[in-house]
Parts: sequence; C-alpha cells; structure tokens
Amino acid sequence: MEEKRRVKPYEIGELDQYLLGQGNHYEIYKKLGAHLVEDGDKKGTYFAVWAPNAQKVSVIGEFNDWDLTADVMERNDPVGIYTCFVEGAKENEMYKFCIETKKGELLYKADPYANYAELRPGTASRITDISKIKWIDKAWMDQRLKWDHKEKPMSIYEVHIGSWRKHPEDEDGFYNYREFAKEIVKYVHNMGYTHIELMGIAEHPFDGSWGYQVTGYFAPTSRYGTPEDFAWMINYLHKNKVGVILDWVPAHFPKDAHGLADFDGVPEYEYADPRMGEHPDWGTKIFDFGKNEVKNFLISNALFWIEHFHIDGLRVDAVASILYLDYGKKDGEWVPNEFGGNKNLQAVEFFKHLNSVVLGRNPGAVMIAEESTAWPKVTGEVEDDGLGFSLKWNMGWMHDFTEYMKLDPLFRKGAHYNMTFAMSYAYSEKYILVLSHDEVVHLKCSMINKMPGLGWEKFENLKAAYAFMMGHSGKKLLFMGQDFAQLREWSEKRELDWYLLAEKEHQQMQSWVRDLLHLYRRRKAFYEQDNTWEGFEWINADDRDRSIYSFVRHAKGGKQNLLFVISFTPVARDDYRVGVPKRKQYRLILNSDEEKYGGTGKKRPAVYKAEKSECDGRPYSFAYPLPAYGVAIFEF
Repeated sequence: MEEKRRVKPYEIGELDQYLLGQGNHYEIYKKLGAHLVEDGDKKGTYFAVWAPNAQKVSVIGEFNDWDLTADVMERNDPVGIYTCFVEGAKENEMYKFCIETKKGELLYKADPYANYAELRPGTASRITDISKIKWIDKAWMDQRLKWDHKEKPMSIYEVHIGSWRKHPEDEDGFYNYREFAKEIVKYVHNMGYTHIELMGIAEHPFDGSWGYQVTGYFAPTSRYGTPEDFAWMINYLHKNKVGVILDWVPAHFPKDAHGLADFDGVPEYEYADPRMGEHPDWGTKIFDFGKNEVKNFLISNALFWIEHFHIDGLRVDAVASILYLDYGKKDGEWVPNEFGGNKNLQAVEFFKHLNSVVLGRNPGAVMIAEESTAWPKVTGEVEDDGLGFSLKWNMGWMHDFTEYMKLDPLFRKGAHYNMTFAMSYAYSEKYILVLSHDEVVHLKCSMINKMPGLGWEKFENLKAAYAFMMGHSGKKLLFMGQDFAQLREWSEKRELDWYLLAEKEHQQMQSWVRDLLHLYRRRKAFYEQDNTWEGFEWINADDRDRSIYSFVRHAKGGKQNLLFVISFTPVARDDYRVGVPKRKQYRLILNSDEEKYGGTGKKRPAVYKAEKSECDGRPYSFAYPLPAYGVAIFEF
C-alpha cells in the first residue's frame, strides 16, 4: 500500500478542510492566501484559495509572466480548496487567481485572503510576509487583558487617514501610516481622547466608498503603505497609550470583477437568491450567513485584526442591515425566514458565534455594533439570548439630540424631552453616544452649521451641546474636524480645514472640547457607572420653559459627584437657583463663560455653599449666575 504523504506545516491538510467546513477554523488566514515558505533548498510561495465550484484554477503573476498554464493549482476536497507551491515567487510580486468556471469562462480574481494589494486603480494582490512583523507593545497588550470598558473612560476620535491631513505637493497627498501615527498621537494626547477609530483600512477599490465596500478583507489598504507600516503605526499608538478601533464591514461587499462577487462563477460568498444576496439600494452583495465557510471567513477576519494586528476593537458596520431580511427592500424583494418573519436567524447565530469567540479569546477587546433599531439585547449576554456585543451606538440619542439642537431656541421648549428621552432606555444596552462622519455628510451640514443663529450663537450652541453629550451616560465618539467647529461638510477628497484654527472662535471651541475631554478622563463620575441607574440623577429634567437641564453624575460609592447645569437659550439668568442632593460645598470646575472659551471672562466664586432653601423638589439649593447658553460643572 502506498504510504500517505505527510502534510507540511504550511500546506492545507484534512484537519484544515474539516474545520473550515465546520466554520471553526479561526486561523484559516494562516493557510489560505499566499505564504512565503522555504521548502528544503526551494524558496517560493504557497498559494491556496477556496473555490469549490471552479472547473480549474491557476495562479498567475509577475513570477510567471501572467501565464495561465504555468502554475495550475491542485484541487483538495471535500471543501474545494485549490493549492500550489510556486518556486521563486518572491515578496512584493503581484498575482491573481485565474478561475475557470464550469461554463468555461475565465475570471481574474484578487486573493480574498491576501495581506497586501496593488495600489488602486490596480486590482492585483501582492505577496507579503506578515509573520515577520516585530511587536513591541507587550505592556499595552498585557494591560488590555485586565481592561474593562464598562468602568473605564472611552472618548473616541473617528478618523479617515486619507483626509485628516494631506501633503499638498502630492497627487493623493496621503500621509503614510508612520507619518499619520506620529501626528495623530500628538493631536490625541493634546485633546484628551482615549482611542481612535479608523475608517477605511481594509483594502477597497473606490475612495468615495470611504472603505465601506471592501475587496481585501485581510489587507490593510496600500494607500498609506505596507502591512509592516500599518503594524508600525499600531505599535506606536500602543506605545503612546492610544487605543485603536477599526471599522469592520461584514454586511456587504461590492460587485467589482476582481472581488468576492460570483467568485468561482456562481454566488459563493453571497446568498444565491438575489432577494437574499443583494442590497438594491447599495448595489452590493450580502454575505451568506448560512454557509460555514463564509462565516469562517468573517470570524477569522475579525480575529486576524484583533489577534495578529493587535487592534483593540471592531466597530461593526450596518448591523441592522444584516439582522433584518427586509432591510432597505420592498415587498417581493426579500424572503421571509422559516417562521415567516423578517429576522435573519442565520445572521443572529453568526453574531453570537462571532462575539463569543472574539471576546472569549481576547479579554479587553471590544466589539461595537452600529445598530440603528430597537433590536433587543444587542449587548446582552449570548447565554441570555443576546447578540454579545460589548457596546452599541446610540442612534436614537443622536437623532433626538441633533433634531433638538437644530431648533431655534424659541421653539426648543416644544421639543424639551428630546434631550431627556434617551435616559429612559439608557441602561437597556451598553451605549456609545456618537456624532460620527454620517452626521456631517450628504447635505446634513457640519456640527457647527447644524446650530441655529448667526456667528457667536452657533458656537455657544455647540459648546452647550458638547457639554450635554459629555455629561450624559454612555461612552463618547466624535468625528474629526467637529472638535474645532469645521464649517464645511466632510469630504474624503480634501484635508480638514485646519486653517480655521487661525481664527479665535475655532481656537476657543477646540479649547472647550479639549478641556471637556481631559475633565472626562480625570473624573470617574463621568464614566464609572455608565451602565447603572446609580450613575445618573436628574435634578430638573422638566424646565422646558427655560430650556435648562440640570443633573448629577456619580462615581462608585458616592466618592465623587458632578453637578451639570446647561442652558440652551440666549437668555442670561443672573440668579439661577439649582436644587442639590446634599448640603455641601459645590466647587465650580468648568465654566463656559471663561474668556478662553469665548465668554465674558466675568469673575465668579470658585465655591458655592448649598443652603436650606427648597428648589427643584430638593430641600437644599444654591444660586449661580448662569449666562446665555451657559454651562457650569460643579464637583462635590
């Protein structure tokens, strides 16, 4: 009997195929794709691709002059993986898979598991070796194991690298990953953010998609450098104590010819039925969450970013579009589930699996859902039929908040409870309050230009808005440019309008946000009890006629407490009286009327003593001169 050949460590074996078929090969990216190897005296690259419906597959590239017949791949069943070793195929050389379909058509596909890609508009993959990356962030990674997002500050700066800053002399002008790392660390440290969230990192063909139509899920985009440059950026950020979150897009993928769509001549990564497999509004394909190999692709990809590239968390895009079968579809354009409903039960199980594995293997990492509906238990435990996410974007709060802030102050009393409603459900999930890129594009205006009034009033409105956001329960996210009151809507084609910081009003806005962020990090009352009723207490949620809100944030054990008073009208209240929980001294720690924030600079006492005088249903109170659009934060 012929002895069975021993599988070499880099080759696809029976166990690999079995685990992939079961949907449990969490490190399949180490086997599929292109991997540089030394095999005895031979040096080259081992290629592997999943294409179960292909008739034949060849790997073509610079190493064989793109010859379709030079390196025909061998089929490995039962799951349909094609493999070959190409001697002499070297690092950085470009390649594609030529897939012959059962109809005899030839498709030229980029490698779904490639770790590096040709710069767009090119669409080839590149051979690279990410196993040799040196990691020097052990201190950060050790600390992450003990980090608990529920009781720690999270103030996230959402950034698009390609338009944060640009080199004016270059055609694209992109900062590379290393340049960006050095500059963003300075900015984040100065402003006081704890994390950055990066848009558009996975490889994508079209700049205008902002990275939300991905063709290279395992490749940091080559727009800003190599995978080694990307890793250098992560090392540098971690060394400087900045967390990194990536946008991650398991909802859909584009129809570009070199991408995942109809990968081997038939729908492989997407549902075969177009009513299940296509988003009519977006013109994209929907992943098939009923197929183990596809779920494995996505789960291993999430683990790839968090485990191999040390990313601290993933913000999962468009979760609602995955959960609902009829999302963005009319009658007849979708297929009900087996019980006749509109919930994608396969996607529900996928999320439970994904979050259990990612968070179970990586304590301290976070999975964040951008989920825009009232789907229950998005951040609930999987064991309690929850989806298992760490945090959920609070889209309801964002909508109510921005609609209120757009109103002329005269009409705000009619929408007073827009600003209080979110507290009625604040603890149903673990939330992040977000003012993201989605709120400052497509004619929605920048944050400053959402505000009513002219000139100074816009700035005063926005300062009050940011103070309310920072005081409200929930983690925080702010998109780049909004912290210095960028006037124009964001565009990926140009850098932020940094020149505005030559003007006093924009400097003052930036100083205000900076001081809020640093105060947020220094005072546990802001964040330590974000997810419990003990952390937040209304003093007066009903002062609709004056459009003033007052509330208290508590740290654990009542060791630290903060009182917020925020006015949303241009009327000064020279003797505003606020009820307080205790007969204590109240120290003013942030006052919007200071000159450095654009206020009058009028001197105020540093400490206010509560007296026995009923107000706001409390036996004690004190008076404070509250200016137009005034914000005052007191510590007690």
